Amino acid sequence: MTNRTRTDALLLAGFCAFLFFYGLGQFGLIGADEPRYAQVAREMLERHDWITPVLGGHPWLEKPPLYYWQAILAYRIFGVSDWAARLPSAIDATFLVLAVYFFLRRFQPGFELDGALITASSAGIMGFARAASMDLPLAAAFTMAMLSWWTWHDTGKRMYLASFYGLLALGTLAKGPVAPFLAFLVVVSYAAAVRELRLLWKTFWLPGIILFCVVALPWYFAVEARNPEFFREFIVEHNLERFSKNLYHHTEPFWYYLPVTALALLPWTVFAIAGFARSLREWWASRRANGASGSDSEYRLSIFATCWLSVPVIFFSISQSKLAGYILPAIPAGALLLADYLRHGLEQNHPRAVAPWLIILHALFAAAPIVPALLIAYLITQHRLPGGQPMLVALAVAFALWAGIALTLARKNGLRMLRFVTLIPVVLTVGAVMKLGSRALDETLSARPLAQELATVEMHQRPLAVYHIRRELEYGLTFYRNQLSFNYDWGRVLPEEHLLVAPENSQAAIEKLVAGRRVSYLGHYAPQHVDYFWVAAAPSPSP
Repeated sequence: MTNRTRTDALLLAGFCAFLFFYGLGQFGLIGADEPRYAQVAREMLERHDWITPVLGGHPWLEKPPLYYWQAILAYRIFGVSDWAARLPSAIDATFLVLAVYFFLRRFQPGFELDGALITASSAGIMGFARAASMDLPLAAAFTMAMLSWWTWHDTGKRMYLASFYGLLALGTLAKGPVAPFLAFLVVVSYAAAVRELRLLWKTFWLPGIILFCVVALPWYFAVEARNPEFFREFIVEHNLERFSKNLYHHTEPFWYYLPVTALALLPWTVFAIAGFARSLREWWASRRANGASGSDSEYRLSIFATCWLSVPVIFFSISQSKLAGYILPAIPAGALLLADYLRHGLEQNHPRAVAPWLIILHALFAAAPIVPALLIAYLITQHRLPGGQPMLVALAVAFALWAGIALTLARKNGLRMLRFVTLIPVVLTVGAVMKLGSRALDETLSARPLAQELATVEMHQRPLAVYHIRRELEYGLTFYRNQLSFNYDWGRVLPEEHLLVAPENSQAAIEKLVAGRRVSYLGHYAPQHVDYFWVAAAPSPSP
């Protein structure tokens, strides 16, 4: 191992450890999906069932099993916890970053560390690496599949094409048929861009297709055999109808993924867009001059990355159901374009290789996130930015970072410092969020503190019911208490003695719902504006 390789390994290990693993359990599971997915994995573990996802003792067939399998392994090794539920995404993000590093070391030597750290520090990758969800497992499998396809295309070695099919099979187990479909669209768009449609026929390789089927399909057949409703629920409802209809009320405008992609690429957005634009300009100029896109492998790599970035944005923009995590498979392509842009800028060997306005904008995009990071506790609890001294301090820190980045990059050959000066605000921002925001995130967005309070008021665990509360809190309580919550809103009132969580000042409404039964107020959880009660058992019917 050379000194440079050793240094690269230490830097990658350090940044991945800090950006992905540091503080995984400092705040509890948030949102509806994190605790729900974590609970499904726990119930599969308890049932020793690796086939049927189960929630509350009933089949829950909305998602494939790859994340659940990974979480089950984490639970077996480390025990059931919120940080163990997030561990699979952090590990998958690390593999994704390493794949980018080794890919660029082969095809753009000298810029492999830049590309890997750009990928690791992109906001989308960092954020979803800390979430118990299917988005990062899909993004990791899809990214490694596309890198394998390009390596096969460049070298002609079939083992990389086999790897492409095998990794797409893992993507299919991560989130369904969207993985091979997106890959097909990327390959088609690239083949059309370089006018080599024969690439499609070469890609359709029978042994690879067989490998895909051997890896991906056994679980699908097994779960369908045990649960005949699987095809309708998963394929029809959660894939076809989710795409074509607003079935789950995730409505967003057509242009939604343009700002989402820009935010996911932070703090590298400006230069990623510049790399995207440069690739399009050179491709168009080459087509006009030669009627083709040229044969240079390095140039074609940027065209491939451009297609890879564009296809998910266009595809999911057409979808009637839009969520931010859908765009995650496109983000590594932005890192490849930026690394290519950086290489071209340094190869020009010109002190003004980058326009001053790009430097100013990049410095602004890199420094700006420190403001909400320093004020995150206030933002979470008050839902607005404060005035006065806290705001002035945050703006002063952001301005100092902006000025330092801009002045550094404006120097002769300052582009060589791009990675270093941009990672400084990234580290500061992540550190500020974890140090200043963890408690507020835990108290206001997670069910963990409330579940701990409930445990202190009962001698033994009782059934739990909820009434008029957010589903995020309901699913969180299900995970942290490891019991299904009964919902009064569904028209069912438990006849036995139980605890009830409801909005503050709702005791009168509850007493009407359980007329004739004793309701005792137990406490108030202020951060989420809920009260909790003890409800006596219903009186036995008269003989």
